[in-house]
Amino acid sequence: MKEALSRWGGFSWPLVVGAGGFLFAMARGKSILSDGDTYWHIAAGRWIVEHGAIPSADPFSHTLAGAVWTAHEWLAEVIFYFVFQAGGWPGVVVLTGLAFAATLAYLARFLHAYLAPAHVLIFSILALAMASPHLLARPHMLAMPLLLVWSAGIVRACEAGRMPGLWLLGIMTLWANLHGGFTLGIALAAAFGIEAVLLAGDKAEKLVAARRWGVFLLLAIAAGALTPHGLEAYFFAAKVLGMSYALANLNEWSSPDFQKFQFLEVWLMLFIAAALARGIRLSPVRLAILLVLLHLALKHARNVGLLGLLSPLLLAYPLREQWGAPQGPESQTKNLDGFFMRHAQPASAVSVALVFVVLGAIAFHKLGQGAFEPPDKLHPVAAVRAVKEAGIKGPVYNSYMFGGYLVFSGIPVFIDGRADMYGDEFLEQFLEAYRHPHSGDMERMLDKYDVNWTLLQANAPAVEWLDQLPGWQRFYSDKTAVVHVRRAGDHGQP
Repeated sequence: MKEALSRWGGFSWPLVVGAGGFLFAMARGKSILSDGDTYWHIAAGRWIVEHGAIPSADPFSHTLAGAVWTAHEWLAEVIFYFVFQAGGWPGVVVLTGLAFAATLAYLARFLHAYLAPAHVLIFSILALAMASPHLLARPHMLAMPLLLVWSAGIVRACEAGRMPGLWLLGIMTLWANLHGGFTLGIALAAAFGIEAVLLAGDKAEKLVAARRWGVFLLLAIAAGALTPHGLEAYFFAAKVLGMSYALANLNEWSSPDFQKFQFLEVWLMLFIAAALARGIRLSPVRLAILLVLLHLALKHARNVGLLGLLSPLLLAYPLREQWGAPQGPESQTKNLDGFFMRHAQPASAVSVALVFVVLGAIAFHKLGQGAFEPPDKLHPVAAVRAVKEAGIKGPVYNSYMFGGYLVFSGIPVFIDGRADMYGDEFLEQFLEAYRHPHSGDMERMLDKYDVNWTLLQANAPAVEWLDQLPGWQRFYSDKTAVVHVRRAGDHGQP
């Protein structure tokens, strides 16, 4: 009886970690919907469903209407659209939370084969904290569990001295249709293929390993090309990473600000402390992967989550080999590790069902509180409503972050979050004019694109400038957005 009670009726740490991740997502609520790109992703899914096709040309802007556009996240967008249609914003938040929870639970279960439960929890909590800033209702969240499943399968195969299971090819195809980051999975497979060859014994065994991993890598590349865009999907990541101006000027690609608290700093301090105190020796390949992930995290804050999720997979086996495998509960019943070890086994069906019931009840409670709606302060809901009610027509000039909501509202935009389509040159012209309206560049853009009204963030430098610009007048303003329209007779009727 005592043992049964101590195990909480069959709960396991992966189940607890997954439940904790879901509760964390529910607690964030509106912040999951705080990214304007969520709107245009849902709108893209709506367009795909309504037209029964994947767009190859831009259907949403008036500045680049008809320009080549690769909807590389089409499947995630369709899923978000159907979920939104069925469950509204609460459905979108719950879907995002479930993907986040599944990722953390899978990470915890993987690590239990290598590390003591206390260390598993440390890695899991740190992964949650490092990934949480990018916990947004966007396609990368739906791909996040696949990132873990793929990477774990590759790591296990390398350590077992065998070719990765062919079932992983299905994961790759699904990932490639959900998010453009699938190319990271290809790179990881190539890197661990090299490690597998290096770990093989004599020359003959190395040749066998090279042949097996080479075949798998070719099949994986082919699996990643099974998208509406074929091999073009592989050039998307290179195109984005080659956009020097966008990477240097868009917030989501900015570097972490260490003037503020960063969990990346915690990760660095813990890793350095562990390496100096107990020693961590990594193979050249794993060390190279870890350094690349660290470089990406230091360069772009959005990649901090990748380091938090993937570094435990790289470190688990070396830590077990160097620090020793976790002991069984029989030898640890008198210390804290004994408590942790008793919950290292898979959860019972009863406990899983109980957790899902409790989490569902909490989600419905949050729904009753109106917690799952986009925050008004970040989206120009009232401003766009006022424009529509007044019958204002014609091309709009909008703040970058408002583009997604305009697309969602069926209004052709000046610009939105599809930076890959707009390109560096257009982005530079737009952002420089937006930040320095007195230079004259903004006025030239307004005239070039026959703009009839503007929708700007309330704190944008151009707001006061437009107040003074001849031929323009302020139509609407609140704490979120300000609308200006051309006066009648200047460039058409407002």
